[in-house]
Amino acid sequence: MEPITTNGKAITEKKVFSRETAVSIDIEADKSILWALLTNASDYARWNSTVISIEGNIRAKESIVLKAKLDPKRAFKLKVLEFNPDSTLIWGDAMGKRVFTLKTIGNNLTNFTMREKIGGPIFPLFAKMIPSFDSSFEQFAKDLKNEAEIISKTK
Repeated sequence: MEPITTNGKAITEKKVFSRETAVSIDIEADKSILWALLTNASDYARWNSTVISIEGNIRAKESIVLKAKLDPKRAFKLKVLEFNPDSTLIWGDAMGKRVFTLKTIGNNLTNFTMREKIGGPIFPLFAKMIPSFDSSFEQFAKDLKNEAEIISKTK
């Protein structure tokens, strides 16, 4: 995948058996604020306009059920695969995984990156039915930035 910029613009790389989308943005907030937002399942729909709901606990080895506005009729049953506080969160299923990373890049400045790779041997059969994630990823990053910066300024 080509290098990703930190301007909040998503990029997607399509291959025969997979598709990967990524977005990255710099946020004026400590990564502990971003981590708290990313791991509070019941609060997602309040600050994140791409999410209808998340049920369950976003914790190591837990399962969650995600409903997204991109495909509102579907409930995605996901497992939290990696949970490294203030650093890395990964959730996914048999078709793919979403990786969230937080990196401190300065005083009260954090880089947020989100990547999702989906695919597998039968991916070519239904790839055309899966909508683009680009605008949803860009909106997710923008919503996270807005909420984290509001919280950061009130602390």
